[in-house]
Amino acid sequence: MSNAVKRPISPLQARMIEDMTARKLHPKTQTAHIRSCRRFAAWLGRSPDTATADNVRGFQVELAGCDIGNSTRNTTMTGVKFLFRVTLRRHDLAAEIYHLREPQKIPPVMSQDEVARLLANTTSIKARAMLSLAYGCGLRPGEVIRLRVGDIDSDRGIIRIVQSKGDKDRQVKLPTTVLKLLRHYWPERSTKYDAEFKPEQRYLFPGRRPYEPLTARQQNRLFHQAADAAGITKSVTVRSLRHSFATHLLEAGVDVRVIQVLLGHTKLTTTARYTRVATALIAAVESPIDLLPGRTVKPRKRKKAKT
Repeated sequence: MSNAVKRPISPLQARMIEDMTARKLHPKTQTAHIRSCRRFAAWLGRSPDTATADNVRGFQVELAGCDIGNSTRNTTMTGVKFLFRVTLRRHDLAAEIYHLREPQKIPPVMSQDEVARLLANTTSIKARAMLSLAYGCGLRPGEVIRLRVGDIDSDRGIIRIVQSKGDKDRQVKLPTTVLKLLRHYWPERSTKYDAEFKPEQRYLFPGRRPYEPLTARQQNRLFHQAADAAGITKSVTVRSLRHSFATHLLEAGVDVRVIQVLLGHTKLTTTARYTRVATALIAAVESPIDLLPGRTVKPRKRKKAKT
């Protein structure tokens, strides 16, 4: 976290960083919390440790009038709440903070035809292998680029995902199609920095810098090049391949609890959201109006009133 903060820091900020580091918060989470507290301090005009309940209320009113989404607003208040609850131990002020309900959005999903076109229009075997892993195994974008050679168990047909979201390990199926693709990619893989690693610790997709895998920006660029070439106009990202993986499995009749394990979700409700975008399942549902007796009967004509 200290590398992410370039400017001189106050004793209060240093203590907050220590509290976050001790709790092993992700560096991006720490950066977001610090940014939130700086925003609160700038609005307050003095150190946050002098804030009152009215100040906390006033800041939330101020955020309500800003042109920001509920998610951004909640993220800001989460950082401020950490400061009050953990670092300052001001539980009275932390209790003044509330969160707004965030809109539930349907994740963007591609059809199987669109996925096939996207993979066919990749610019290299490296890009095709990378994107095929994301779709064929349902991996998060970061999970794909952090894969190491030792994570691939070709004999058992398994990929081991190490310490992913929530600091959890899991195993996913290695499809035969993806394994063949990886074997075609292997002779083309860059070996520039291989000497720095043990064979099993080498990144499957090494980056341009030593000791680092391919960056998320490079991965994103390869995806959008393929999507543009395939003529896909939907607002999709690399993560859409994971969403498509789950949706297509659900449409194929795979139990949602199995999909939950493959995706590494802690809660079933997180996986169940894909039922809202499984269009094949939705289209297959027969409406009760179609089951009504005499549904094809024409409506009776209204009798004309006698004069």
